[in-house]
Amino acid sequence: MNKIRLLIADDHPVVRDGLQGMLVSQPDFEVVGEAEDGATAVRLAEELVPRVVLMDLRMPVMDGVRAIREIKANQPTVQILVLTTYDSDADILPAVEAGATGYLLKDCSREELFRAIRAAAQGETVLAPSVAARLMVQIRAPVEEKLSEREIEVLQLVAEGLTNQEIANRLYLSLNTVKVHTRNIYGKLDAHHRASAVAKARAWGILSSA
Repeated sequence: MNKIRLLIADDHPVVRDGLQGMLVSQPDFEVVGEAEDGATAVRLAEELVPRVVLMDLRMPVMDGVRAIREIKANQPTVQILVLTTYDSDADILPAVEAGATGYLLKDCSREELFRAIRAAAQGETVLAPSVAARLMVQIRAPVEEKLSEREIEVLQLVAEGLTNQEIANRLYLSLNTVKVHTRNIYGKLDAHHRASAVAKARAWGILSSA
């Protein structure tokens, strides 16, 4: 079994210990490291190459948003799942824009967390319902240009975690055509990352939130 390698980034030792205890109960999870601040998370992500980082947002030395941005810049394939107590407008969109794959609150159930980790490991965007609702309010503005049927089709596959090459193969398109579609999608949604595009499309009702 190829286990999902996990890095926990949280400044509270009790939280890290609790997460460690929960995660080791799952046979497909392996906790490879813990970080008490954002700077350590960036360093350990580079050293340990986890599949998913569970990232708190408000930490000393370097906050979670900056850590997300640095990890994604250095290691684009590492997926980052925000796990925090904060669901304010000032927290959610910056984290998604920085490149977070998902955003959960710490009051979620064990089962929700496990599902979210497995989805994030596949590159799928996962948002807590309250987070999705707040994100909808933040970005509730008419899309100046509607997405075409083909762009929606491409975006749906992006949401499922497929790479551009996999999307090209699935839709019998050239890789360059898929890249053009994704650029158009990002432009129309004013998104800078795959996760941000998917989150905004779901908030607008362009894609289902399932």
